[in-house]
Amino acid sequence: MADAAPGDSISVFLADDNLIVREGVRALVNREPDLVVIGVAADYDELVKGATEAAPQVLVTDVRMPPDFQREGIEAAKEIRRRHPGTGVVVLSQYDDPEYAIALLSEGAAGCAYLLKDRIAEGDQLVQAIRAVATGGTALDPAIVDSLMQPVASDSGLSPEDEELLRFVAEGKPIKAIAVVRRTTPEAVSDAVERLFLNIAKEASSGGGGALKRLRMLHQAIVDREEQGETLSRLLPGGLAEKLRRDGRHIGESEVVQVTVLMSDIRGYSTIAEHASPTALATQLNEHRAAMNGAILGEDGTVMQFVGDAVMAVFGAPVALADHCDRALAAAGAMHVAQAALNVRWKAEARAPFGLGIGLSTGEAAAALLGSEERLEYTVVGDIVNLSQRLQQWAAEGETVLSLPTWAGLSQPPQGAVELEPALVKGRSAPVAAWKLGAAILAGGT
Repeated sequence: MADAAPGDSISVFLADDNLIVREGVRALVNREPDLVVIGVAADYDELVKGATEAAPQVLVTDVRMPPDFQREGIEAAKEIRRRHPGTGVVVLSQYDDPEYAIALLSEGAAGCAYLLKDRIAEGDQLVQAIRAVATGGTALDPAIVDSLMQPVASDSGLSPEDEELLRFVAEGKPIKAIAVVRRTTPEAVSDAVERLFLNIAKEASSGGGGALKRLRMLHQAIVDREEQGETLSRLLPGGLAEKLRRDGRHIGESEVVQVTVLMSDIRGYSTIAEHASPTALATQLNEHRAAMNGAILGEDGTVMQFVGDAVMAVFGAPVALADHCDRALAAAGAMHVAQAALNVRWKAEARAPFGLGIGLSTGEAAAALLGSEERLEYTVVGDIVNLSQRLQQWAAEGETVLSLPTWAGLSQPPQGAVELEPALVKGRSAPVAAWKLGAAILAGGT
């Protein structure tokens, strides 16, 4: 039995069809006072049912298990993350092919680790991976890192600084985390990585070319995760799925919807994570997500994803809302207020506060029901998803930045807002106009 109660620990669900392996992993996890196993499964159905009910912070799963011994563990993990956004996943595999590991990481989001089964008893890499994914981190088995890095680095004559940067990329470290370690900006890191790749490519032999390609794939997966991409996807609860079917929505059929997308991010999260206990940080992250979820649901929004320290939500889909701009802004204000209340308590507990920056973008998006009659997924795709992420980056702690269409769609624009100078954002050729609101203004409107 674990030494700590679930509420004070990182909760873990285990899945492996091999009883000996499963119990061995359980023993490794339960000997850590900050980790507790709350459920186990031996096949796909047990995993989906058990983890859906238990809602663990972290899932540790084999790749292949009954009924077909294909990719049941991976597919189950993806479904559980849709039902419980933010769940960390540690994949245990017997396959040391770097391309396979990269494919798994690129399919998911932050909070995913890939370890080799025959090495998990060595040292503490399993428990460290569990702690990492619980707080949105990523981990790769050292053997995978070496196989990614060595063919590229061996003949390239890299400086110690460039070799360190290359290892960070091979380890799957997010750009923001590398920036914290190197005491620079994410933009500077991104430029440095691109220069590094170009320099290596000039000298890469035919043998090193494949390794370089794999590293580029991994780096692109990291960038895509940090920038959130342009897709919001969620597994629909049964009641809502049934309502959409009654309303005549057909599986695979897309429609154009008018929505407002909200994206939030914790300012300085990488620095906080660098100095905080992983277990304490996981507890804070869970409390933060619960508070943000409540604020969004309180305005009839749909939480689509939790990705590391980011929250993504949509207002106006799958159920249309005439006042989606007002509701999104009200939710942003409620999120700031809820986080401020958490920060007061955390300060008394000597924990680092979280400062939110939020971006709102309004416009057309393509939405569709995907899947089958038994399992429906709702997806929203459009440029406004990407834009809300860019606007979020303009918001300092306690601020919310609104796109011009969001501002124009408000029934009563709040007093005291600041109109920003139009500026270029990545992915847009024309300058973007926006408005910025401080936390005090938002709080007064909630």
